[in-house]
Formats: sequence, structure tokens, C-alpha cells
Amino acid sequence: MGIKRIGKHLLEHRWRVRRDFPPRVLDAIERAIKAGEATHSGQIRFVVEGALDGVPLFRNQPARERALDVFSHLRIWDTDHNNGVLIYLLLADRDVEIVADRGIDAKVGYAGWEAICRTMETDFRAGHFEQGVIKGIEAVSRELAKHFPPPAGPNELPDKPVVI
Repeated sequence: MGIKRIGKHLLEHRWRVRRDFPPRVLDAIERAIKAGEATHSGQIRFVVEGALDGVPLFRNQPARERALDVFSHLRIWDTDHNNGVLIYLLLADRDVEIVADRGIDAKVGYAGWEAICRTMETDFRAGHFEQGVIKGIEAVSRELAKHFPPPAGPNELPDKPVVI
């Protein structure tokens, strides 16, 4: 476990989330999710976490492993067509992870999700958090729309972004 990573996580707490993701930006992200989900039957969730603390931090939990925990905790895997997608941002590590349920993951694959993550991270490095997240949501929605037609039933998961 690196002391540098621990220090970064201890110093970079929730204040950064509030600065980079104020209510106006979170509302825009929610609208982007709603608009995207109108084009497919998939389910998208966006989660931003400022920094790890407690056990995850001192266990040196990687962002990918944390994203898998969040995916499970929010029950994103529990959709009718196995087409839930989590876009997870760990600000302290400057890391975006996309975790997708098996129905859509089998069609897009690691390389497809990784390309979306890298594009988002480029925007984030430039300080364009709202733009980066919305681009990511639009890219995920395009992938979902290719394989899952527009919804005929109710929205299975909330569209509101989650801040941890």
C-alpha cells in the first residue's frame, strides 16, 4: 500500500466532489441518463466517489474492485435483460471504471468500455467533468441502443447520480 495514495485519499475528500459536481451538474447528468435511456432498454447509473476511506483505503482497494462493489450494492446486475451499466468515478485516483452486466458486456467487451473511460478521463484532466460524464453516458447509450431496443416497460433503476 502506497503512502502517497493514502495521503491523496485522506486529503482529497468530499469537498472535491462538491466543487466538481455541484447540484447543477448532477441535474444535467440525470437528464443525460434519462435522454439516453429513452433510446434503449438498458439501465445506466453514474456514481462519483471523492476518495476511499476506512477499510477500502487501508486494504488498498483498486478503483475497479470498488466499482464492482458499488455495482453489486446498487443491484445494477438485477435488470430484466442483464443490461445494466455503471459508470464509476473515483476522483482521488482520477480513475473511471465502467462495469456492465453480462448481457451488454458480451457485446461491447473490455476494449469498448475502456475506450469510453479513456475519453472521459481526457475531459476530466482538462477539468471538464460535466462534459466528460455526459460524453460517457452518450457513448454508453449508443452501445446499448445497438443491442437493446427502446424500452417498452418501466425504468428499472433510478437515473439520479449517486455521490459517495
